[in-house]
This record gives sequence, C-alpha cells and structure tokens, in this order.
Amino acid sequence: MSFASLGLSAPLLKAVAEQGYDTPSPIQAKAIPAVLEGRDVMAAAQTGTGKTAGFTLPLLERLKEGQRARPRQVRALVLTPTRELAAQVGESVATYGKHLPLTSTVVFGGVKINPQIAALKRGVDVLVATPGRLLDLHGQQAVNFDALEVLILDEADRMLDMGFIHDIRRILKVLPARRQTLMFSATFSDEIRRLAKGLVDEPVEVDVAPRNTTAATVNQWVCPVDKPRKPALLSHLIHSEGWEQVLVFTRTKHGANKLTRQLEADGIEAAAIHGNKSQSARTKALGGFKSGEIRVLVATDIAARGLDIDQLPQVVNFELPNVAEDYVHRIGRTGRAGASGQAVSLVCKEEGKELAGIERLIKRNLPRHPVSGFEPGQAVDTPDADRKPATRRSPPRPGPGTASRPEEDNRQRPRRRRRGGRNRRRGNGATAGE
Repeated sequence: MSFASLGLSAPLLKAVAEQGYDTPSPIQAKAIPAVLEGRDVMAAAQTGTGKTAGFTLPLLERLKEGQRARPRQVRALVLTPTRELAAQVGESVATYGKHLPLTSTVVFGGVKINPQIAALKRGVDVLVATPGRLLDLHGQQAVNFDALEVLILDEADRMLDMGFIHDIRRILKVLPARRQTLMFSATFSDEIRRLAKGLVDEPVEVDVAPRNTTAATVNQWVCPVDKPRKPALLSHLIHSEGWEQVLVFTRTKHGANKLTRQLEADGIEAAAIHGNKSQSARTKALGGFKSGEIRVLVATDIAARGLDIDQLPQVVNFELPNVAEDYVHRIGRTGRAGASGQAVSLVCKEEGKELAGIERLIKRNLPRHPVSGFEPGQAVDTPDADRKPATRRSPPRPGPGTASRPEEDNRQRPRRRRRGGRNRRRGNGATAGE
C-alpha cells in the first residue's frame, strides 16, 4: 500500500515524499480513508505508530478545497495536553501543508499571548492549542468557532489524566454541533468512552496495537547497580559505549538537576528539562540536544511529553517510574517507525518492586547485565532475581535501522494536577501547557 492509494492529492503526496516516507503505517492506512470520508473517528494509537500524520494528512486534504478562514475564525481545531505536543503537531501541519494555500498557528501557555492574538486576528485554517490558553484567547474574543469544521482531540487520555476535563467541556460548549470529530487516545478506557458519548457520532474505531506493548525494535535490558553508584555508571556507559545522544529519565526535577551537574563534572554535555525551567531554557535545551551540541538530555516524565527526536538511539531509565505504564511510554521514544534502539534501566535493590511491576505489565523478564566494576552489593529483589546473568564488560548494541514512515509524538503519564484552577507551568518547551 502507498500513500497515493489512500486518496491524498498531489501536493500532500509531494510533501510526504520530501520527508522520505512512502509506506503508510497501519494507523494511517485505517484512519486516513475514514477521515477523508467525513466520518468521526476514535483511534487507539500507541507510541511510534504515525498517528499525527494519520490525522494531519487527511485534515489538510479536506480543508484545501474549502473557503479560507476569515479574521478570528478557525476551520480546524487540534487540542493537545502539552506544549511540546502542540508544537510537534504544529510542525506536522506546516510540513505536510507546505504546498497548500492553508494557514496554521500554535497557541499554548508559558509565552506571551499578544503574538498569538495577532496571528488569530488574521484567521487560521488550522489551530493547534492547549486547553487553558485556548480558553484565555476565547475569553478575550481573539477567536471564534462559528466556521469550525473539524475538532481533533489528541492524546485524550492524557488530557483526562492532567485534569483538563473541565476545560475540554467548556471548550465543547462554544463549538458548533455540526462538525467532524476525531479522538486519538492510547486506549479506549471507560473514561474515554464516557467523554466520547455525545461527542462523536457513529465513529469509526481504529485500534492498531494492544495496550502496554513494547516495540520489538527496542533492545531492553537492566543494569543492576547500587543506588549511590548510578551516576558513575551512567557516565561510564556513555564514555565507554560512545553514546552520542541519550535521553535520560529521572523521577523528580531536583534529581534531573543534580544528575545534569554530575554528568557535566564528568565532561559530558548535558541539560535538564522540567517544569521549573523557563520556556526559553527548555526550548534551548531541546534544540541543543537535537543538533548534537548537548549529548545527554535529562528529563522528568512530564517535561519529556511529546518529544519527537528522529532516530533517537538511547533511552536510559536512571530511575524506574512509579507507574509501570510509564516505562512503556518512556522507552517508546526509541525504536520508532521501524528503527532500532536501546533502552537501559539502571536498577538498584530499592526498585525491585517497580521492576517486577514493569515485567508483569509487559509480560516478559528483562535480561540483567551487570557491568564489570559496578556490580551491586545486593541483588535486585524481583521474582526472577535468582537468575545469574553473566557480568558484561560492555552492554549489547542495537543493530542498524531506518525510518520508513511518519512518526509522531509520544506520551508520558504526567502527574495529576491539583483540583481547582489550571496548571500554568507544566512541562517543557512545549511540553506541558495550558
């Protein structure tokens, strides 16, 4: 199957080809025709499935023939839970719509609102927004939805997790009832189905991957180590294995800052991204990481949401997540779209419970590979801790891989926000926003 067979026009096919893609992913093959038919869609899409292109391409196809947006009008609205995801979706719209006479803009919190008001004043065909900032703009009468044709909820499950349900309901009240609605979520949970009731009309349901599965292209392994020696082990692996681009996850902002300082003391270029960093600092850190200026990006789960980094080879769990499902989301940043990658977890005795929960969730035991000179004094206490893996002097390396279709944003389970009021400082450079 090719993108041409899905009913896309020449300008979109040209943009897809310019990105080096020729074969649609399963989510794209199923969602694109349904969207082009004007059907409402509920799609369960996991990390690395190509879901952003799965709705961006048919959306642009549908909008290209209609009347251009008038001042303060929006023809299509894409709601995302985080700033980074909004920015990534905005990039996708701009990339695939480059040969079409359509306009788009992205709005989220954490930056000045006046330039966003100015952009909306002219009218846009596609508006990508986070809920809180959109409500602010609507409250200032900077945007109206009388001409809205399509509503897309991206990562609907995360929006619920982050407590945006009330904001979403407020937004829905000001949208026209006659519209096409697309919902993309990691799963069709009971909460999502309750949200969908009355929101979508006889939707086409698309589910291309079982929940909580990890890509076969990701080489996963556990490196047992005593907790105090984790920073030294990470530096050792980066130096000895020649890792040039590593995304490292910590549980806390303080932990991210501390680890960044330790890596820099070892001569490794590193930067931290989390909610306490300014918008400009987060954007600079992400840009430096993508360009290769920064070798290691240390992130909390919430700050890393939506990061889309081509061919990311290494993900390291410096600390295991408290929620087992977050492990799947974390390591989904590598091994995407057919490319290979490596996910390494530095696990100490105190994290045995978390490791056991992850292994139950993914239904497999992760191989243990102690590194010579860093063997732990006490074994990690998990159901299969009685195995005696051989000590390795170097970790396993992934094989080569190439991307063959559009990728999209990942999802991380953020902390639930406090009740009452919107979060105004959440996530990274465009990570978690309103």
